[in-house]
Amino acid sequence: MNEIDGKEFAELGVKQWLVKQLFTLGIRTPTPIQKGCISQILGGYDCIGAAKTGSGKTFAFALPILQHLAEDPYGIFALVLTPTHELAYQIADQFQILGQQLKLRVCIVTGGTDQLEESLKLSKRPHIVVAMPGRLADHITGCDTFSLKKIKYLVLDEADRLFSESFQDDLETIFEALPQKKQNLLFSATITDDVRESKLLQLNKDKLITWSESDPQLTVTTLDQRYVVCPAYARDVYLVQTLRKYRETKPSSHVIVFTDTKKECQVLSMMLNAIGMDNVCLHGFMRQRERVSALSQFRSNLKCTLIATNVAARGLDIPSVDLVVNHKLPLEPREYIHRVGRTARAGRSGMAVSLITPFDILRLGEIEEQIKTKLSEYKIDDDEAVKVFTTVSVTRREQEAQLDNEEFEQRKRNYKIKRWIMAGVDPDAMEAGLEEMRRKRIKAAKKAKLAKIKQIQAQIKKDEAGQDDPNHTQQTEIEDIDATIKKSMKKVNKTLMKKDDRFKNVIGKISKIKRKAENVKQKSVEDRGIKKKKKPVVD
Repeated sequence: MNEIDGKEFAELGVKQWLVKQLFTLGIRTPTPIQKGCISQILGGYDCIGAAKTGSGKTFAFALPILQHLAEDPYGIFALVLTPTHELAYQIADQFQILGQQLKLRVCIVTGGTDQLEESLKLSKRPHIVVAMPGRLADHITGCDTFSLKKIKYLVLDEADRLFSESFQDDLETIFEALPQKKQNLLFSATITDDVRESKLLQLNKDKLITWSESDPQLTVTTLDQRYVVCPAYARDVYLVQTLRKYRETKPSSHVIVFTDTKKECQVLSMMLNAIGMDNVCLHGFMRQRERVSALSQFRSNLKCTLIATNVAARGLDIPSVDLVVNHKLPLEPREYIHRVGRTARAGRSGMAVSLITPFDILRLGEIEEQIKTKLSEYKIDDDEAVKVFTTVSVTRREQEAQLDNEEFEQRKRNYKIKRWIMAGVDPDAMEAGLEEMRRKRIKAAKKAKLAKIKQIQAQIKKDEAGQDDPNHTQQTEIEDIDATIKKSMKKVNKTLMKKDDRFKNVIGKISKIKRKAENVKQKSVEDRGIKKKKKPVVD
C-alpha cells in the first residue's frame, strides 16, 4: 500500500489503521454514500442516509463508530437495530472484520437462540450490540444485567421498515432505555416521511445531515429488469420455465426467488425439490439454526437456488447472486426495490424477473413509476410451459397435502404468547385486542384501496373525455367491499393493458394458454383411461 492508496478515505477523516484494514478487504475508494456521510458522522452529526442497495451503507456508519470507539473503548458503545436475523448477522460480521485490531466484542440479539445465553453476553458489556427490536425489548423488560444508558451511537439500518407499525411498541421500549445525548444514524435504500419526521425518535435538527443519491432511479443501471406474463393459475409453471431457461446458459448461477408468505415459501421450495430443482428456503418460521444452515448452503454453492420471503430482501449481501425472481410482485414498490437489490451489487451486473398476471398491471405501473424504469419482457415458450402444466400442478398439490398447516400456525401463536407472558400481560386479552385492531386495519386498508382505485378510474375517464367526472368525488358506503374492489381492479387493469403496447395482446395470449392447458389435461385423462381398459393378453 502506497501513499495514494486510501487517500480519499483519509480525506474524509478516516484514520490510517482503518484505511489499512479497508485495503486488506480490497476497498480502496469510498462509495458516494460513504463520501457523503462519514466525515459528517465523525463531526458529531445525526445522519439520514439513503442509497441503492449494495452501495456500502454499512461501512458508512461502521467506520466512524469504530474510529470513535478506538479513542475511548468501552461497552456498550453502539446499538445497531435491524429488522431481520440475516441482516443482523451480516452487519455483525462486517463490524468484526473491520474491528479486528480492536479485539472487538460484538453481541447479536435476534431470538432463535437461548435467551439466557444472550443475557450473559449482554452482561459482559460488548462494544457493539446488533439486535432485532423484539428480542432486545424482551431483554430490557425481562432482566437488569446490562445497561444501554451510555451508548454513543444508535443505528437504525433499514430504517423505513423499522418505523413500520409492527415494530412500534418494541422501539418505544428500547428508546426509553437509551440516553438523550447520542448520535442517531438512520440508513436505508428508501427513506419515507415516517423516517424523516418520526415521533418515536427525536433527531438533532441543529446537527442533522440528510444524504441521498442525486440519481432519481432507485435501482442500479447494471440491473436488467424483466417481466413474464402468465395466467394466475399457472404462476408456478412459469416460475419453473423461467428458472430452466436461465440455467440453460448459467447452470451454476445463484438465484433468489421471492414470494409473499411463509407457507407459500415452504410449499414452493418443497415443490421445486420434488421435481428435481434443488433449493433451500428461508422464512420467519424457521429456527435460527435452520436459517443459518440454509444461508450457509446457498453462500457456499452447495445449493444454487434460495426460495425466500421478505426476510431476505433487506441488506443480504451475497455478491454472486445473478438472478432475482419475484414469484409474486410485492405490495409496496419499495419492497420491490429491496428485493431486486440482492443482485447487481457494487457495480456487478444482474437480472430481475417478475412474474405478473393480468391482475398485476396496476401494481407493476406503480413500481415502474417509483423506479423510473420500464420493465421489458423475458420471453418464455408458452408451448413448453403447457407441457409441464400437469406435472407442476399435481406436484404442488401433493406438497401442500404434506405440509402441516397446524404446525405453522402453532409456531406463530406460541411465539406471541411467550412475548406477552414475558411482558406481564394476559395473552387472551391481548389476542382479543389484537384481533379487533386487525379487523379495523383491514377495513381501513380496503376503504383506502377502493378510494385509490376510484381515483384512478376517474383520472382514466378524465384523460379519455378531456374533462372531470362530476360523480367521482361522491363517497358511498359499500356493503360488499371485497367484491367491489375485485370488480374495480379488474376494470382498471383491463384498461391499463389496453393503454400499454406491451400488454395489448395479453388477454388473447392467456385465453390461448388456457385452451392448450385444458387440451393437455384432457389428453392426460384419456391416456390414463385407455391404460386402465387394456387387459393382459392370454396365450
